[in-house]
Amino acid sequence: MSLKTFSRARLLALAGAILLGLALSAPTFHPSYAQAPAAPATAAPDAAAPAAPAADAGPQACDGVKITENCTPNSGDTAWMLTSMAIVLMMTIPGLALFYGGMVRKKNVGDTVMTSFAITCLISILWLFFTYSLAFRSGTPFIGGLDRAFLQNMISNTFNSAGVAQNIGTPNSLAPTIPESVYSMFQLTFAIITAALIAGSFAERMKFSAMLWFIGLWAIFVYSPVAHWVWGPDGIFNSSNDKAWVKVLDFAGGTVVHVNSGTAGLMAALMLGKRKESGPPHNMVYTMIGASLLWVGWFGFNAGSAVSAGMQAGMAMLVTHIATATAGFTWMLVEWFMRGKPTVIGICSGAVAGLVAITPASGFVGPMGAFAIGVAAGIVCYWGCTGLKHMFGYDDALDTFGVHAVGGAAGAILTGVFAIAAYGGTSGLIEGNAGQVLNQVIGVGTVFIYDVVVTLIILKLVDLVIGLRVSEEVERDGLDLALHGETVQ
Repeated sequence: MSLKTFSRARLLALAGAILLGLALSAPTFHPSYAQAPAAPATAAPDAAAPAAPAADAGPQACDGVKITENCTPNSGDTAWMLTSMAIVLMMTIPGLALFYGGMVRKKNVGDTVMTSFAITCLISILWLFFTYSLAFRSGTPFIGGLDRAFLQNMISNTFNSAGVAQNIGTPNSLAPTIPESVYSMFQLTFAIITAALIAGSFAERMKFSAMLWFIGLWAIFVYSPVAHWVWGPDGIFNSSNDKAWVKVLDFAGGTVVHVNSGTAGLMAALMLGKRKESGPPHNMVYTMIGASLLWVGWFGFNAGSAVSAGMQAGMAMLVTHIATATAGFTWMLVEWFMRGKPTVIGICSGAVAGLVAITPASGFVGPMGAFAIGVAAGIVCYWGCTGLKHMFGYDDALDTFGVHAVGGAAGAILTGVFAIAAYGGTSGLIEGNAGQVLNQVIGVGTVFIYDVVVTLIILKLVDLVIGLRVSEEVERDGLDLALHGETVQ
C-alpha cells in the first residue's frame, strides 16, 4: 500500500481541523465549565452570570421592559420562534442549495450543494465558539463581548431550593420573551444563509478548501461586527439603541445579510476572475423548487424577526408576500419586454429580489409600501443582473451581487421612504422624516465600504497561502469529480 502525497492545501486543512478540535475541547480543561459559577448578588441584564431567582420564588413573566433575566418565556412567542428558526434553516438546506444547484452546469452541481451544506456546519461551530457572543451580546458599539463564548451560562431551566424544576430562562435583552437558546438558534440561521449566499458569485471556480477558510474568516471579521453594529444591543446603527450614532432601520437584514453577502460575493468574483467557460442552467426545476422553499422560509426570516407572535409579525408576513409576488411578476414583464420571452429562472430570480428588498422594510412599511418596493426590486435587480453586470464585465456567476447587494441596498433606502410610524414606530420620507433616508444611505454605504476592504484582505491572504482558484483542468472537467470524487448521474 502506498501513501498519498499530501498537498499544501490538504496539510493546511488538516492543521485547521486539529486546531478546531483543540479549541472545541479547551473548555473542558477549566473547572468553571463543569458547573455554573456562583451568581453575584446583583447583576446587570447582560451580565455574564445572571443572578439566580429567590430560592422559592415562582416564575416571573417576561414583560420585555423590566425583567430581562430569569423569567418565564412566553409560550406563544417561543413556539413561533422555534417554527421560524426551522424554516429559516430550510432556506439554506435545501432551499438555497437547490436554487444555486439548478443554475450551475451539471458537472458542478455536487460542489455547489456541498458548499451550502458545509457552510451550514462551519458557521454553526463558529457560532458555538464565539461569533454569537461577538454579534449579539453587549460589548462596545463596534463588537460584542465574549460572555457567551462556547454558549456558556445560557440557562434554560433552573431549580429552586427544593430541587423542583422551574420553567425559567436567561433571555437575551434583545428578545426578552423567549429563551436565549431559541434566539441564538434563530440568529444562527441568519448567519448561515448570509455566508452561503456569497457562494453564488464564485460558483464553479473556487477551491473547496479555500472556500472554507474564506467563509470562516469572513464570518468572524465581517458578519459578526456588522451584525453587532445594526442589531447588537449597543451597536452604532441599532435603531433601538438610544446611544446609536445613526439610527438605521433594518428589520431582518437588508444591510446585515444582503448588502453584506452581495458585496463579499462581488469581491470574490473580482479576485477569482471570469470562468473559462459557462453554460445554461443545469436544471430550472431545481431552481424553481429552491426559490419556492426560499419564499416559504422567508416568512420565518422576516415575520420571525419580530421575535414575538404579534401584530408586527403578521404585518411583516403580509408585506413580505406582497413584495415578493410583485417583484417576481415585474421581473417577468421586464424580461418579456426586453428579451421576448419570460423564463422560469427569471421569475424565480425576481421573486428572490422581492424577498431581498422587503427584508429591511418588513417591520416598518404597509401593504402599498411593499407593493412599491416590489416593483422597484423587479426593475432594479433585473438591471443589476444584466446592464450593470455587462457594464463592468465581472463574472458574478449566479448574480449574488445583482440580486442581494443591489436589492438589499434598494430595499434599505426605500425603507427610509415608506416607513410608517403606525407599523414600526418610525416615520419615513412620506410622513415627513426625510432624515431617515440619509440614515439608510449611511448604513448601506458604511457596510459596503467595510465589507469591500476586509473581504479583499481575507481573500488575498487565503490566495497567498493556499490559492483561491482551481486549476484549468479541474475547471474544465468539473469540480464534482476532481474535488469530491462523485458526480451527478
